Amino acid sequence: MKKYICFMTILLASILLTACSIGQVQSYKSEGFALGTIINQEIYGANAQQISEEAMTRIKYLEDLMTINAPGGDVNKLNEHAGQGFVALNPETISVLKTARKISDLSEGAAFDITVAPLVKLWNIGQTDNPAVPPAEAIKKLVPLVNYRDVQIDEANNQASLARAGQMVDLGGIAKGYAGDGVREIYRKNGVKSAIINLGGNVVALGSKPDGSAWSIGIQDPRSETGEIVGIVKVTDKAVVTSGDYQRYFELDGKRYCHIIDPHTGYPVDSGLMSVTIITSSSTEADGLSKAFVLGLDKGLELVQRYGQAEAIFITTDKKIYVTPGLRGNFRLEDKSHEYTYVEER
Repeated sequence: MKKYICFMTILLASILLTACSIGQVQSYKSEGFALGTIINQEIYGANAQQISEEAMTRIKYLEDLMTINAPGGDVNKLNEHAGQGFVALNPETISVLKTARKISDLSEGAAFDITVAPLVKLWNIGQTDNPAVPPAEAIKKLVPLVNYRDVQIDEANNQASLARAGQMVDLGGIAKGYAGDGVREIYRKNGVKSAIINLGGNVVALGSKPDGSAWSIGIQDPRSETGEIVGIVKVTDKAVVTSGDYQRYFELDGKRYCHIIDPHTGYPVDSGLMSVTIITSSSTEADGLSKAFVLGLDKGLELVQRYGQAEAIFITTDKKIYVTPGLRGNFRLEDKSHEYTYVEER
């Protein structure tokens, strides 16, 4: 049995602060840890260190509010009241629940369903040194609890409820995206025109680089254990979010079990995909849409098309890279292994 946890980059969790200047524009870089991952910021402009610190304060506040992995906060409050009626929540939590519902509606819960939490906790992938496949009966018992429509939202009174006892929500598949959008607003509020933040693979770019060129974002080789990339996508003022089977998983008897659970089967996804990257304006919605990974190539592409405001990169288990037409000219294959085939459009 093997257990793996793979990050886009492997870095120390301490804060690293550097400052330099590019032309006449000062650059400030920082590194921290929150949301269970490394947070990197690169900000161009005055007062960048203060802005970076404000951003980290914001991220940690949202983590406390929306985490399922620690007591307190809105998510656990909602889960503790499952089947007991409405409970008052922070307006920001209500906003994330609404966006989760919007993304779930696109696939009728087949790709993304925040009520998959009981199954996520049962599998516990990435959270234990002794991963195992749960008993089939235990999985079968929990699958009926998964139904995003059972999350009722009373937006006028900032309240939400879970219809049945035993149900749980987990915002881990969308809250990191929401944090990225929140940081971008902090940058804008402080007059920053050019900045980028990487929340453990959830990248949000504000504007372009100071010289007017696009940001170059590396797409990780899903089978590289050292963070090698297979391609580069160029973006301006966009979010780039990836979900894949390489981020948290374990192997047992030659089979890979990733941390993304199929809401309909209760088992880790085996969709013929290794990763899905979404490029769109909203980091929150990109985070949810990246769970098109669950659907496989054809249905995943259909989901992106239904959304209508995103581009995507799909990497299949047979090492083909499918790039949607809107990325033509903005994606470049960088495959040193020479194992991948680039398919420009589908």
